[in-house]
Amino acid sequence: MPTGLVALLDDVSVIARAAAASLDDVSAAAAKAGTKAAGVVIDDAAVTPSYVTEFTPDRELPVIARIAKGSLFNKLVILLPAALLLSAFLPQAITPLLMAGGLFLCFEGAEKLLEKLGGEKHGQTLEDKPVDAALFENERVSGAVRTDLILSAEIMAIALAEVADQGIVQQALILAVVGVAITVAVYGAVGFIVKMDDIGLHLVKKSSATAKAIGSFLLRAMPVLLALLATVGTAAMLWVGGGIILHGLEVLGLAGPAHLAHGVQHWVEHATGPLGGVLGWLTYAVLSAVVGVVLGAIVAFIVHAIGKVRGKH
Repeated sequence: MPTGLVALLDDVSVIARAAAASLDDVSAAAAKAGTKAAGVVIDDAAVTPSYVTEFTPDRELPVIARIAKGSLFNKLVILLPAALLLSAFLPQAITPLLMAGGLFLCFEGAEKLLEKLGGEKHGQTLEDKPVDAALFENERVSGAVRTDLILSAEIMAIALAEVADQGIVQQALILAVVGVAITVAVYGAVGFIVKMDDIGLHLVKKSSATAKAIGSFLLRAMPVLLALLATVGTAAMLWVGGGIILHGLEVLGLAGPAHLAHGVQHWVEHATGPLGGVLGWLTYAVLSAVVGVVLGAIVAFIVHAIGKVRGKH
């Protein structure tokens, strides 16, 4: 009996060590995949505040929580199973689907840019004094979750590409870890950004001179930061969408546009010395954004022309 018990405990310890090693592999692979997706994560964090900056303070965190919940649903319920199924049975469909999502981002970014330049507004804002505040909030949340779906799809696709050599179970675990971690990071940061003014107001009431100074700085910086993020959010839609299209065309065999953009990027990198990395990335982002503006404007023209023919705004 003791011999059998010892053997059983030995088997259990071996299984436990194997499980621990497997979890270590998953966490390491998830960290690697998340790092590869960092660029899209930054874009996601820049885009989201634009959806919550026009709400009253008491609704900001609830709205962020609703968007974060929708983001988790996007990643874990829609995109994770879809990514695994496509990877297993129809991998050639991933690129066209991502390009369709990129085109949607171009459309949304171009429409926002046209509105900023004085074009016709599409959709309600608080400047229009909406009659139904609940409906306005629902529309904003729905818009944010739709945009998040596209950005999340890009994140999950990048993560999947990094772990394509793993088994199906490990792929699922890694994508789930990446999805949850990125959602917590992005919407935690967004929550802090939009509540900076409340934090600053709390600090200026403290007796400490340091706390007062920090609070005053946060109050002064908040409007500038939100305005900057709104601009960066629109630009992010355009450069991410344009970048997805360029990369997708390259994968599908039409590599000319992407090669041209990368050629300009490499020329800038070599011509600018120590700043080459930053300026090269910025060059490619600008060229991607130009592609996004052109394609997005074309789609916006077609969508609104169809809307007018059908008698809808």
